Amino acid sequence: MNEYKLLLLPGDGIGPEVLDATMRVVGWYGHKGLPYQTEEALLGGAAIDATGRPDPDETFVKAIAADAVLMGSVGGPKWDGLPFAQRAERGLLRVRKDMGVYANLRPALCFDALKDASTLKPEIVAGLDILIVRELMGGVYFGEPKETTTLPDGQKRAVDSGVYTTSEIVRVCRVAFDMARLRGNKVHSAEKSNVMVTGVLWKEVITDLHKREYSDVELHHILADNAAMQLVRNPKQFDVLVTDNLFGDVLSDEAAQLTGSIGMLPSASLGDRKPNGLPSALYEPIHGSAPDIAGQGLANPIASILSFAMCLRYSFGLKDEAVRLEKAVDSVLAQGFRTGDIMQPGMTKVGTTAMTDAILKALDASA
Repeated sequence: MNEYKLLLLPGDGIGPEVLDATMRVVGWYGHKGLPYQTEEALLGGAAIDATGRPDPDETFVKAIAADAVLMGSVGGPKWDGLPFAQRAERGLLRVRKDMGVYANLRPALCFDALKDASTLKPEIVAGLDILIVRELMGGVYFGEPKETTTLPDGQKRAVDSGVYTTSEIVRVCRVAFDMARLRGNKVHSAEKSNVMVTGVLWKEVITDLHKREYSDVELHHILADNAAMQLVRNPKQFDVLVTDNLFGDVLSDEAAQLTGSIGMLPSASLGDRKPNGLPSALYEPIHGSAPDIAGQGLANPIASILSFAMCLRYSFGLKDEAVRLEKAVDSVLAQGFRTGDIMQPGMTKVGTTAMTDAILKALDASA
């Protein structure tokens, strides 16, 4: 087997810390026979500091050539005062676009040991297992025109354009249906067809795709604002929830809180398969850079580590190894280990390193 080429994008804030923790887990799998080589590149604020821009071209050449990209986080107040087009987050948007990763998979899984850590009642979240499929390359984040102009009367006018084409909707909805076939065989499609023409098109396209190719999968249409309410009212009614870029960003963060902490949730951003048979793939925790705790060894590494579990499953086809890692995390939580974001009375509070040590010990026990 050829070595898998992993590109590491540590980024900013706690990104380098959680990615370092993840690479300890990657190294464990390397000792067990996973062949890989790594390369590192700059993105976001770290890239601004080193090169003057958040998206150096060299990074994207490496990202496109990699078999999988593992990212930490980008952004922070240090760079918030820059012009919009030069901010750290623009680097993340470009890497998604240049890699062609249009389907963002965000699981919201409530580990049994954390059912009391959610702000909702335990009986509402116990056993929760939702997959949110977010379209990642269209909508208001990428639509043109995107501009701020000054009107004749001196007011400013800002425009973000929400734009979708049939093919953009089809490809992400196909991913959602395919994922549903591997899970509970049910898809909810969230849009705003009552007030947005992009929502009307979205609903028409997924309805037609369902009729033509996926009639065996249960399909429900839901307005995005109702989906937000239903996620806190009765989240277990959902299996796969597919939606556009903006709504997906909001709804997946809401779903994160159901699980106890945004620091628990991984993500995979996938595109079409390349000539070597592997998909374009970017793996990252969905939490931010948390600059208030950066460099203190307090960050929860679980979301980043579980993102690598998604890499094992979706890029390398190693489902059993992905399950092993997920069970190791579950075991550690059941033993009472907690970082600050998920701390509960009577549990053992640990930092980034100790949490990673515990996960590696659980992996050793499973080998």
